[in-house]
Amino acid sequence: MGAMDVFIVESKEQRKHFVSAILKDMKALEYMLDQNMFESGVARIGAEQELCFVDRFYRPAMVGIEILKEIDDPHFTTELAKFNIEANLDPLIFEGGAIRLMEEHLRLLMNKVSEAAKKFSAHPVLTGILPTIRKSDLEFVNITPYDRYRALNEAMIKMRGGDFEFNIKGTDELITKHSSMLFEACNTSFQIHLQIDPDSFVDQYNWAQAIAGPVLAASCNSPILFGRRLWEESRIAVFEQTVDLKNMNNPEREIKSRVDFGTDWLRESVTEIFKYDIAYYKLLLAGNIDEDALEQLRIGKIPKLRALNLHNGTIYKWNRPCYGITNGKPHLRIENRYIPSGPTVLDEISNAAFWLGLMAGMPEYVKDIEKHMDFDHAKHNFLKAAQVGLGSQFRWCDGKVVTAEDLLLKELIPIAREGLQNKNIDTSDIDRYLGVIEERVKAHQTGAIWLNTAFTKFIKKASREEAVVALTAGMLRRQQSEQPVHTWDTPNIRESGSWANKYKYIRQIMSTELYTVQEEDLVDLAASVMDWRKIHHVPVENEQGEVVGIMSSADILKYFSKRLDLDSKEITVNDIMIKNPVTVSADTLTTDALGLMRTHNLGCLPVVQDKKLIGIVTEFDFVCIAQHLFEELESKENEKHPAL
Repeated sequence: MGAMDVFIVESKEQRKHFVSAILKDMKALEYMLDQNMFESGVARIGAEQELCFVDRFYRPAMVGIEILKEIDDPHFTTELAKFNIEANLDPLIFEGGAIRLMEEHLRLLMNKVSEAAKKFSAHPVLTGILPTIRKSDLEFVNITPYDRYRALNEAMIKMRGGDFEFNIKGTDELITKHSSMLFEACNTSFQIHLQIDPDSFVDQYNWAQAIAGPVLAASCNSPILFGRRLWEESRIAVFEQTVDLKNMNNPEREIKSRVDFGTDWLRESVTEIFKYDIAYYKLLLAGNIDEDALEQLRIGKIPKLRALNLHNGTIYKWNRPCYGITNGKPHLRIENRYIPSGPTVLDEISNAAFWLGLMAGMPEYVKDIEKHMDFDHAKHNFLKAAQVGLGSQFRWCDGKVVTAEDLLLKELIPIAREGLQNKNIDTSDIDRYLGVIEERVKAHQTGAIWLNTAFTKFIKKASREEAVVALTAGMLRRQQSEQPVHTWDTPNIRESGSWANKYKYIRQIMSTELYTVQEEDLVDLAASVMDWRKIHHVPVENEQGEVVGIMSSADILKYFSKRLDLDSKEITVNDIMIKNPVTVSADTLTTDALGLMRTHNLGCLPVVQDKKLIGIVTEFDFVCIAQHLFEELESKENEKHPAL
């Protein structure tokens, strides 16, 4: 789809023309399979590296297009958002030193993009979800300004009939909605391609589905979004909910997300998948197809199946079947789409080696997989791995329940080792890459576990904003060391660097755990809330969530000091609160907020967005900042003068 001019189907004639092209493509595909025209006996591997950029404050840097122009290399291409790009590795024959060559090529590309990024004061980051992404970074203005991305966004909105809604629950919970599909830009992955012989495609695809859960459990790296700890691999939920196109005008109709694990085992041919997708999923986009696939076959040429590929490109299966042509011969591939980007190049290549080894080492029982594993168990295993990673328990073959650790160490890593040996992969490479997976599992430290552990430590003493900046800084620093994630130590909150990375804007220091009252509430309630939660201020909201007042413990004392009757049973918040309080936005400079508090002699400032309360900043928050700054100064002084 990326290389094709696409558009939303607006007329019956457009739909008729494109559907006709898809049906001809399907007939051509079936014919080529029946006539054994596909390449076989050759296994090629490849990969796509998605990455994001951060600026010197570790926030998303909207410089993807500029960096692509600077690099000027066809291996690189755009992604959905301005802070993402993609690098495509050259395909290699799956043998000998292929995996090592894949690593070398990826390092070469990453070095090239790193050098280009320096000119824009940016850094590339390998992570499933960038911890410092804010919802404001996902506004439509930050979509890559190409027609195909705009068309895809418009088509999804049109089909859905309303905003995109998200509800993901882990240790924390995210409930939100968004007006564009740019939430998908949160996700960055390391997609692996493996060419498959047509005769073995059914068994290989079923095996790919069966192992998806445990492979994902060993590679999770996306636990945090908007400062909330969600799933170990939150990309799965974010992507599925982004392209969940249930029509808001007909919510009772059951419609599967266009990101799908599947519904059953494959039985006869790869064509089962394509036929199901054509029959079930509505056209999202179309293109100007000038190729008649059947006519191409008639004159002895291999068709590109552009219409089928375009439709397939709008259905995002976690194991996606792909059609391609190499050296004039058609071939089939499985594209593994669920493995996240990062934490390091070595971790990614090790993940690839593990999956490729498992595919090459497919056991004999897979030919009768229905007798050994229920498809719904494979699907549940995948979802469980996305939710809890290495903490999963899987229902494996013949109904046995096994922990992720035991399944990986005792069964799957040995299968992968044998598979790589079958492909004559260099022994030293097998030991190196599978050793990373084995040590990661034994240490019980995936990228997700490292991120969650550090974040949980940080938020006990810092705001979520400060925590995600320190987390991203620590991740980038260790990523550049090229040591695999299972060896990483826990980062320090001070790794985020200058004070501007932590305290420059109000959003970085405001409290978001809010206790509020309404105007008609009794003062007793407000006083009790302040007493119970050990706070000195409570914002007052109306039923629409708009800030209409602020009340402090000092206001209550002042009010009652002037009354002879101390009975507060009939006194409401409205009688005491400060009406129309001074407020700030999340993007207010901290120094400006301090100036407001000094000028108006305020103890707190409600933080609002569209008049709705989203946070609060108080004198106590500034005391905490002062403590942190003094501690940093003291630490730096001790480093300069250790004798003191």
